[in-house]
Amino acid sequence: MRGNIWETQWLTVSITVTVTAISISAYVLKRKWNHLNSKIEELEASLKSCSDKCASERQGRIRAQLALRKQVTQSQPKSQNLNLTSYPMIPIGVVHSCFSTRNGTPRQPLLVPLARACLVFNTMRVPPASLEGLAEYSHCWILYVFHLNTDLEKLWKHPSKSGFKAKVRVPRLKGGRKGLFATRSPHRPCPIGLTVAKVEAVLGNMILLSGVDLVDGTPVLDIKPYLPYCDSIQEAAVPNWLMEDNLLSVASISFSDHFTSALEDCWIMAEKKSLYASTSEFQSLIKQVLSWDIRSLSQRNRPHDTLLKKENDELLGNTSDVDEHQEETTLVREREQNALNSNEIIYHLILEGLDVSYRIDHDGYVIVEKISTSDVQDNKPNFCNYLTWKDRMQ
Repeated sequence: MRGNIWETQWLTVSITVTVTAISISAYVLKRKWNHLNSKIEELEASLKSCSDKCASERQGRIRAQLALRKQVTQSQPKSQNLNLTSYPMIPIGVVHSCFSTRNGTPRQPLLVPLARACLVFNTMRVPPASLEGLAEYSHCWILYVFHLNTDLEKLWKHPSKSGFKAKVRVPRLKGGRKGLFATRSPHRPCPIGLTVAKVEAVLGNMILLSGVDLVDGTPVLDIKPYLPYCDSIQEAAVPNWLMEDNLLSVASISFSDHFTSALEDCWIMAEKKSLYASTSEFQSLIKQVLSWDIRSLSQRNRPHDTLLKKENDELLGNTSDVDEHQEETTLVREREQNALNSNEIIYHLILEGLDVSYRIDHDGYVIVEKISTSDVQDNKPNFCNYLTWKDRMQ
């Protein structure tokens, strides 16, 4: 009997202790929960305060930007009365291409697959991380500035004094005129160009491109990846005069017997900065460039009437798409005799600082005579060359 009483008392004590322990644990957990809730509320309040502060600062920045824009607009000379607005358009990079001058630079992109360029970005404005993922695309769009236009100073004048031409001559129409915005003339109210190029490689703050139609030194404003599903319009229509694909192509291209040896001599120095692996690849570039008639409209139509010369007395063909803008050719002189044959005219194409001399007759047969070093230097940085790219891509 005493044993049963003892067991009952022991069980009662055990239950009491257990209940007390559970109560204490529940109390502790409740305090911790309340403390955690308090911290969460504090964090939420702090987060809301930060969000409100950011929103307020953003509104302040917007108001400041609007005020600045208004001030810039009002600061324009009242005589202009143009209600102009300025935007922060600063080049983010520079193109170093195989085309040393405008002469010979293709009129459209991808016409010369071997035309290469190295686009180098300003790391102060474009961190290399900005280019991550671009190599996964095959092509990209490039927005750039027509920085070599000879009429840029006119764009700063009042429209009534700028001499802006609403219609321009186009090569395919043999002198026929079209409205400026129906053409791709580089001479525009806003000298901004748009082109597409193949992305060969992305290394650090540089992009190796091919199929370019950009002259060396071109400032770049922006790049965007090419998206076939929305950038390629299958049902796009163009005027009939653009359907003649071979209108500007030449009949054939041949090289003189001594051209190869002359190229080998020039290659000793040119190879250090060249975007090309060998003389044979560089010669293929020359052939691709000259497969299109790169002469200006006036040169094709009136080969007997005038000789176009640069100030340094170097004969140079002007390939501007617009005849009205040939100020880059500083001297026009009459022939001593009007019997000079067009195939006796020497034209010049400068690629990577090398001067390629060639002739072309009335039937479109091109003969590349010789190659030599040019007064126009190849300004590509030393790291923009084939050997550097090959080493870094391995």
